[in-house]
Amino acid sequence: MRAVLQDRYGAPEALRLGTTEIPDLRADEVLVRVRATSVHVDAWHVVVGLPYALRLMGAGVLRPRTPVPGTDVAGVVEAVGAAVSRFRPGQAVMGETVRGMQWRNGGAWAELVAAPEDGLVLMPTGLGVEQAAAVGTPAVLAYELLVDQAGFRAGQSLLVNGAAGATGLWLVQLALALGASRVVGVDHPDKLALLRSVGVEEVVDFTRQDPTRLEHPVDVVIDVASTRTFAAWRRVLTPDGTFVTVGHDRFGEGMNRWTGSIGRVLRMGLAGPFRRQLPGLRRSTPRADRLAHIAHMLEAGTVRPVVDRTYPLADTVEALTYLTSGRAVGRVVLVP
Repeated sequence: MRAVLQDRYGAPEALRLGTTEIPDLRADEVLVRVRATSVHVDAWHVVVGLPYALRLMGAGVLRPRTPVPGTDVAGVVEAVGAAVSRFRPGQAVMGETVRGMQWRNGGAWAELVAAPEDGLVLMPTGLGVEQAAAVGTPAVLAYELLVDQAGFRAGQSLLVNGAAGATGLWLVQLALALGASRVVGVDHPDKLALLRSVGVEEVVDFTRQDPTRLEHPVDVVIDVASTRTFAAWRRVLTPDGTFVTVGHDRFGEGMNRWTGSIGRVLRMGLAGPFRRQLPGLRRSTPRADRLAHIAHMLEAGTVRPVVDRTYPLADTVEALTYLTSGRAVGRVVLVP
């Protein structure tokens, strides 16, 4: 099969389009013929091999353990493992191809990929494959941040810093679908129109206004862009509010090459029991359940994936270059 191949860590230009063996199936895996996949921040981290900690966390120490990058998929079931009960050949599915941590290659930038059964859901009726490929990682992460970590509930208000990115767009839409009383989207002025198009009425241009000094406080702040400190964000939080940071390393800008944002996020998690407005370390909803909730919302039309650009698999390097430029609004998709 054709696939994007990564022989070593380093600049995306080292990636090449070649051929490799069709993956073998474990008992709990599904073989998916890829109709669309996507590029995202976590995939970029594994391509460049930074921070170095990811290599010790399963990605591969000297070179990638799995030679084909990519973790998100939309396609058609080709075959199923002996223990798979939820899917059968011919069904359209979408989801993630990795187990656990995202900082590893998942084989999705190829014509065929093996994915764990609990990482997939049936593709909602009427959803195109390019849109379905824009769900996966950002939607699952957004659900975890908003529902599991922040404990967001109907009637609360939310501010998202970096609201027009892949994860940010899911955060604001999920909050609106869950009955938010107010959603504030913070991003670059070129991206504010997109936020309004998905229902965000209050947008903030961070180049002209300090979002930590809004007149009316919010119940939850989720800092996707990770551009300000918790001390600064406390100014815009209600006394009983909640702050969650994603730890985005902004494609290596000022990143600790050994640990990235791991230390910062872990410190904030451990400080939760002792610091008001920090949620601490909380248990996450199983990924299969998160995907099922998201699929239900897609079926109901209360959320929608946003695709910025689509590239053929042969132009993966160009797609990654566009992703890291900071201009992308929504998802950057690859089509085999």
